[in-house]
Amino acid sequence: MTTDSPDKWGRESFNEDTALVRASQRGDREAFGLLVARHAAAVLGVASRIVGPGADAEDIAQETFVAAHRAIGGFKLDAKFSTWLYRIAVNKCTDALRARRPGHVSIDETGEDEGWAGVDEETPHWALEQAALAGELDRAVAALPVIYREAFVLRHVEGLGYDEMAEMVGVHRDTLKMRVYKARTLLCQALAHLGAAYR
Repeated sequence: MTTDSPDKWGRESFNEDTALVRASQRGDREAFGLLVARHAAAVLGVASRIVGPGADAEDIAQETFVAAHRAIGGFKLDAKFSTWLYRIAVNKCTDALRARRPGHVSIDETGEDEGWAGVDEETPHWALEQAALAGELDRAVAALPVIYREAFVLRHVEGLGYDEMAEMVGVHRDTLKMRVYKARTLLCQALAHLGAAYR
């Protein structure tokens, strides 16, 4: 990008999503390129955590931005661009996972969003080093049904609130709370062999 026109997108800083979206909607490819640069790492991170790291996640990230570019003309500026973009990415991840595992039957969604305790690294039952535990957890998350993996990643990895998740995924917040609860229950079951310290 050239530096001789800092007000190219108006009085707002050209680093602001709103200004870049407006410019992109007018057909400014450079503006959309800046949006990609701002959000590429976050989109790739979400994709990697939901479908696993590697070529699939990279493909999904690329597909997300292709889809966003095609649809940006219809994007409403009263919403957050990042939330809209995350929703596209999550949908792409869901499609990819369903294609991998056709006919998968989901577990019933029940429970409340309470009672999740993280691992206490000071417990005498610590059985694995942190790296080994991370590997176990990654595999357990990867084995979750799609809807639970998606909810768990958005809530506990990305740190999103339920309202933002609901807007992003298009699912009621109470349903998402139940999905997160179920994901945590399934993870506890999957990691039970590590000992009571990981419950």
